[in-house]
Amino acid sequence: MRVIKVNKRRGNIVLSRKAVLEEENAEKKKKTLEDLEEGKILRGTVKNLTEYGAFIDLGGIDGLLHITDMAWGRINHPSEKFQIGDEVDVVVLKFDRERERVSLGFKQLQDDPWESATPQTRIRGKVVSLTDYGAFVEVEEGVEGLIHVSEMSWTKRVKHPSKILNAGDWVECVVLDIDQEGRRLSLGLKQTEPNPWDLIDTKYRVGDVIKGTVRNITDFGAFVEVEEGVDGLVHISDMSWTRRIKHPSEVLKKGDEVEAIILKIDSDNQRLSLGMKQLQPNVMEDFFRSHGVGDILTGKIVRLTEFGAFVELFEGIEGLVHVSEMSKERIEKPEDHFQVGQDVRVKIIKIDPVEKKIGLSIKAAADEPEDSSLSSYQAAQQGDGSATLGDLVGEDVLRRGTPREAGDDER
Repeated sequence: MRVIKVNKRRGNIVLSRKAVLEEENAEKKKKTLEDLEEGKILRGTVKNLTEYGAFIDLGGIDGLLHITDMAWGRINHPSEKFQIGDEVDVVVLKFDRERERVSLGFKQLQDDPWESATPQTRIRGKVVSLTDYGAFVEVEEGVEGLIHVSEMSWTKRVKHPSKILNAGDWVECVVLDIDQEGRRLSLGLKQTEPNPWDLIDTKYRVGDVIKGTVRNITDFGAFVEVEEGVDGLVHISDMSWTRRIKHPSEVLKKGDEVEAIILKIDSDNQRLSLGMKQLQPNVMEDFFRSHGVGDILTGKIVRLTEFGAFVELFEGIEGLVHVSEMSKERIEKPEDHFQVGQDVRVKIIKIDPVEKKIGLSIKAAADEPEDSSLSSYQAAQQGDGSATLGDLVGEDVLRRGTPREAGDDER
C-alpha cells in the first residue's frame, strides 16, 4: 500500500491500495501496449461475460473476445465455452492503438474444420437434433451438418427422420456438399451403402421373369417391388392382351403377389418397365394369323352403340359390326333389332393387325351358305380347342362315306 496522507496532530495515516494497483496496471498496460500487434498470441484472464462475448484481461488492458470468434460452430452463450477467472490463450485479431481497443479470437488458434472437409469424405458424427426435414449431426466440436430425410435410405420411404435415427446416435455419413461461406454441410447416410439401382444391370436382363409385390396403384399402372428399394411399373396397357382395362384396380390390388416380365431397364433414371400380358400368348396375333377377310364366324353381341354392335368372336377378341353392315334394310337404332347376348353369324370384311381392329358384317354373312363344319370348328375352338378343322372335315366325310364306297354304290 502507499501512504497518501499523514495527520501528525491527530496521529492518522491514510493508505491506498488503489494507487499502487493503478501504478502497477499502468506499468502492465505500457508493457502490453508495447508488445501488442495483430496476429500475436497472448495469455489472458476472463474478466467478464456478456451475451455478445467475453472481456479478457491481457495485463492492464482488456480485449473483447466476440462470441462469433469463440468457436467455428454455433454458440448460444459465451458461458458455454468460458467462465470468469479462466485463463485462456487468444490471438489478437485487430488492435486500435489510438482508441486502445483490442479484438481477440479463440477459434483462430485451431484449424478451420470447414476447410478440411471435402465432398465424398466419410465422417463419423453424433446426431444432436431431429427436425421434420432431417437430422443435424455434429461431426466436430461446433460443426454440424444436415442429413436431409431424402438422403437417409435408398430403399425406404422415410416419412420422418425418427424412423431411422435418434438424438444421440453415432452415425457414419458422407459429405455431399460444402458451403464454405454459409458454413453449411450437407451429409448423406444412404451413400455409405451401394445404390441398388447401380447394380440392377448386373442382376437383371430384359426378358427375365420376376415375382414381386404390388406396392402402389395409380391411374396409369401398378408399381411392383422387385427387390427392396427397386420398384417396377406395370403400365395399364401391359396388363392384358384382350381386356379393356379402365383402371389397374380392376386387375390388381395393393399387396398382390404378381409375376411379370422385364420389358425395359433404365438404371440412369431408376425406371423398370414390367409386363404381365407378355407372359401369355397374344391371342390377337394368333387370330390375325389364322383368320382373314371373307371368313364366316359365329359370335355373341356384347355391346350395342348408336353406330353398331361389338361382337365377341373368341374370348377377349371382339369385332365391330357397323350399323350399315347389320342388314340390307336401313337400321336407325341397332337396339331395336338386336340385343346383348344374341348369337349372330358374321363375315370378316376388314382386318387391321396394327390397330387390332376387326370389321364384321351380318348382312354379308347372310349371303353365304351355312357351313356346318366351320361352325363346329369354331365351337371346338371356344371349348377346349382340341379339335382341328381337319378332324371335323374327316368326320363329315366318314358320315357321307368314303369315295370308294360312293363309287361302289353307284355301280
